[in-house]
Amino acid sequence: MENSSGEKGEMIEQPLLDASETQKGGFRTFPFILGNAALMNAATNALTPNLILYLMNEYHMDMTTGSNILYIWSATTNIAPVLAAFLADSFVGRFKMIGLGSVVTLVGMFLFWLTSVIPQARPPPCIGSNNICRSAEMFQLFFLCSSLGLVAIGAGAIKSSSLAFGSDQLKREVYQQNARAIESYFSWYYAVYALSVLVSLTCLVYIQVNMGWALGFGAPVLLMLFSTLLIFLGNPFYVKLKPKSSLITGLIQVIVASYRNRCLRLSSQSEDILYHQKKGSVIVLPSEKLRFLNKACIVQDPQLDLSPDGEATDPWRLCTVDQVEELKALLNVVPIWLTGAIMNINISQTSFPVLQATTMDRHIGSSFEIPAASFGIFAVIAAILWIVLYDRLVLPIASKLTGKPAHFSTKERMGFGMFLSFLSVLVMAVVEGVRRSIAIKEGYSDDPQSVIPMSAMWLLPQNCLGGFAEALNAIGQNEFYISEFPRSMSSVASALLGVGMGVASLLASFIMSTINELTRGGGQESWVSSNINKGHFDYYYLVLAGLSVVNLLCYIACSRAYGPCKGENREVIEED
Repeated sequence: MENSSGEKGEMIEQPLLDASETQKGGFRTFPFILGNAALMNAATNALTPNLILYLMNEYHMDMTTGSNILYIWSATTNIAPVLAAFLADSFVGRFKMIGLGSVVTLVGMFLFWLTSVIPQARPPPCIGSNNICRSAEMFQLFFLCSSLGLVAIGAGAIKSSSLAFGSDQLKREVYQQNARAIESYFSWYYAVYALSVLVSLTCLVYIQVNMGWALGFGAPVLLMLFSTLLIFLGNPFYVKLKPKSSLITGLIQVIVASYRNRCLRLSSQSEDILYHQKKGSVIVLPSEKLRFLNKACIVQDPQLDLSPDGEATDPWRLCTVDQVEELKALLNVVPIWLTGAIMNINISQTSFPVLQATTMDRHIGSSFEIPAASFGIFAVIAAILWIVLYDRLVLPIASKLTGKPAHFSTKERMGFGMFLSFLSVLVMAVVEGVRRSIAIKEGYSDDPQSVIPMSAMWLLPQNCLGGFAEALNAIGQNEFYISEFPRSMSSVASALLGVGMGVASLLASFIMSTINELTRGGGQESWVSSNINKGHFDYYYLVLAGLSVVNLLCYIACSRAYGPCKGENREVIEED
């Protein structure tokens, strides 16, 4: 009888630790790792909320140019981790990648801070009552974009490895003995991230609005300095896995080898075929999914294909079963990853909510006014509340009602997050429709800066739903990718969520540009006009709501086609 684990392509991997590393790691390393990530997130996220106002007021950019810079910066910040993850897994190692990324981010933030304190680094103020403004010179734009680029690349390097580096500090046996250990770690990692965003959207944004750009951008530089020092202070305690030699090359080799061996016939009797195995691996057979890739690991002639030590004589024609399964793991999650990326289009809508909040009554009491850029705090609070309630209230109540330990699968949590994301944009469309009607009724059609008699507290429901949706989907995606991938690919797994957000930024830019072109013809005001009282952002969000419904249906289909996740079959057997 064949080994069942071999049939599914599951992997028991070679030890990646030196003997000296076995006593390191554990929970004592988390203050350094989580502290580095939290301070970095607080510092970088403090730049985002008011950046569009900084570009428009200090660099005299129009909204389109400023928004394009924001979209490109966001996409770079989120896509950079995928390259950094490959480098960390294959060559550099996760600790070195985090350390290097921290230094680069610190340099970038320092240079960006200089744009607020050196007058020559930005255009001079506008002159006269007619607001005659000079555009930024080439060097000034280069200096600005270079600083933002360094921040994006450095932050991407940290994000690519931070989550996986933390999971490296826990023994593999811990995952096997306590199925909820990794789920709790992911939840608290995201909670720390959310808390850092909370600080940036309150304290740091408040400093920018009330104390000026120089002090407002200087505070994040200090936070990034502490973040960099913290990751290096924990160096003696870390478990550092050895990078696997050229992971990306191995994946490309599988594609090339399967194409070169495309004429081979796959027998239905797997025992009749000799597959090339990696030394130390117990995988007997490749999985049945994506069977055409199995041709890459078929040994046609052992004397010609294998060297005396058992290695492939031509790794571009013969790969190991492990390499094939690594590529399959990546390709298998692509459809589900795409649905997550499309959901993130809703989250990437950052410019309009700030403009929307500026036109509404933001006062609490008679004296305190919430900064327009700080309303994203309510989404963060909702995310933190969900994380705490899910772990401390939802699961215990569900366990008590069912009489056994309750656990919602990663795919169930991702799907419910997508549904809540749909509800959030639907509520946004309704609230914006009401806000626009009031603005027109009050005679503010040509004055988008005026404050209408409508409380900004109406923005809370959409922010709370968005926060719940992001918490559910983001935690579910991170756990899903890392659990489904071989451990040697865990940095790539943790980077996929960020890459999806980067792709979402580019898709959001494309959707907005397309809608702008389609709706402004014939002398009509564009739906996404800079004058939000004349535009129709309510219609724009209804388009996003329709896209969300289609995306949710696609996710359900992709989730069913994917089949059970690793460990789900075992849980079903234990329940029976």
